[in-house]
Amino acid sequence: MGRLEGKVILLSAAAQGIGQAVAKAFAKEGAQVIATDINESKLRELESYPGIQIRVLDVTRKEQIEKLAKEVKRIDVLCNIAGFVHHGTILDCEEEDWAYTMEVNVRSMYLMIKTFLPKMLEQKSGNIINMSSVVSSIKGVPNRCVYGTSKAAVVGLTKSVAADFIEKGIRCNCVCPGTVDTPSLRERIQARPDPEQALKDFLTRQKMGRMATAEEIAHLFVYLASDESAYMTGNECIIDGGWSI
Repeated sequence: MGRLEGKVILLSAAAQGIGQAVAKAFAKEGAQVIATDINESKLRELESYPGIQIRVLDVTRKEQIEKLAKEVKRIDVLCNIAGFVHHGTILDCEEEDWAYTMEVNVRSMYLMIKTFLPKMLEQKSGNIINMSSVVSSIKGVPNRCVYGTSKAAVVGLTKSVAADFIEKGIRCNCVCPGTVDTPSLRERIQARPDPEQALKDFLTRQKMGRMATAEEIAHLFVYLASDESAYMTGNECIIDGGWSI
């Protein structure tokens, strides 16, 4: 029997990178996975995996989330993974950049939790896992002003939900990765004026000499989604290769 046998898990940003690795890892451990993303073409790559059903979902659209909630009868684990990385200091961050980052990185989690938490309360059990970052209240990093601010907000949101509903059978933790080798990271590197130097800069700051793989982050998600972590709530779980020490 898998570590997640019988659990219904809903996650966002499942089309590629960490989200896709997490969806596959959940299914491998026996979960019934509802994988969502805004990118339908990439999301369809998961259709062939047993235990995974896909749904196109924009997690910034309240009406889409509420429509999906009507289709989902039970939810054991909610994973909020969708996010956006802005590059720059506060002087490089226009109001539109600030608003968009907060919309995707924070408000989307607010909408998802507010919509699906009542189902968990009815069941008297539930588990929420949010994607934060070591670049947050944990560590300041150059040129990540609004991103770090938004991920610090995720840590605060996680702790608030955990504190408010701990006596009602609800757990809430967040995952705080360092630098992870994903398609989105590679795209951001290629978008820099000197991609080769940008890659070197990313690698130089890695104390282990390499970036994390998406699969390594997925292992932590599996642990947090399983009953093995039943005594954990309100935690920011750091997995950063020692970057923050």
